[in-house]
Amino acid sequence: MEHPSAPSISAYFGKVEDPRTGPIVWHKLIDIITIAICGVICGADSWVDIELFGKSEEEWLKKFLELPNGIPSHDTFGRVFALLDAEVFSTSFLEWVQAVSEVTKGQVVPIDGKTLRRSHDKALGKGTIHIVSAWASENRLVLGQVKVAEKSNEITAIPELLRILDVSGCIVTIDAMGCQKEIVRQIVEQGGDYVLALKENQGQLYEDVVELFAYEQQRDFEGVEHDFCETVNKGHGRIEKRRCWSISELEYLNYVNDKKEWEKLSSVVMVTAQRRIGEETSVESRYYISSLQGNARQLLGAVREHWGIENSVH
Repeated sequence: MEHPSAPSISAYFGKVEDPRTGPIVWHKLIDIITIAICGVICGADSWVDIELFGKSEEEWLKKFLELPNGIPSHDTFGRVFALLDAEVFSTSFLEWVQAVSEVTKGQVVPIDGKTLRRSHDKALGKGTIHIVSAWASENRLVLGQVKVAEKSNEITAIPELLRILDVSGCIVTIDAMGCQKEIVRQIVEQGGDYVLALKENQGQLYEDVVELFAYEQQRDFEGVEHDFCETVNKGHGRIEKRRCWSISELEYLNYVNDKKEWEKLSSVVMVTAQRRIGEETSVESRYYISSLQGNARQLLGAVREHWGIENSVH
């Protein structure tokens, strides 16, 4: 997808049609959209907040907006956005975000599901809204979102989300729900790499990876080519030690169930997280498959980026 050299809001939202009719329109649509986007970026989370932002920054906004009748009221913001074509606006917004965020080679793109709070309305017969989002980890921006269809799940939404993203050269991370052969194939076909979590829902694949690492731990990984790294973080009375082992040796990967059906499968990974708070210590082990060769530090970094997104959106 080609973008203008200067990704201005007006360039990307020009195709959003103004839904208002009548002889008198007090405020230009592009002014309303621009103020709303700038307000949200600055932390506004209501139409009242956006109006207050506009009034406080009016002199700055006048440098690039016409504002023929000043700053719109919060009621105007609400009415106009309620009338906009949601699909066209969403497409324009995501294209603009992808243009202004520099998604660089090797950047981690976590994909994760989130349930919108207070989206359930029993009286109107509306179920809870669940969306799947892709994040640019370095920019801390949403690259794309897809609403999960009713009576469906994330497995059907993830391929749709991937289709609107450019993940070439990026590392896509997904939790165990998205660990599917078709999704892996799509990521690779779009030029990306993957680090996908494994859980019991993967059946034999999960069991094979767990057994492989259990066996090698007993032998202290003697005789198998592997990579290892460890990080330690301290603060607020907590000590967190994370250890990562990766195995990329083909002889051992062939032990994994249906290895050939997982496109570009190049390593299996085990991460242990040991947390000590006061006198209490807990240890948790997680397992992954990846298209990346076994650079344990890179793999642990991708896993930690995904954990960070999960913690920030839930």
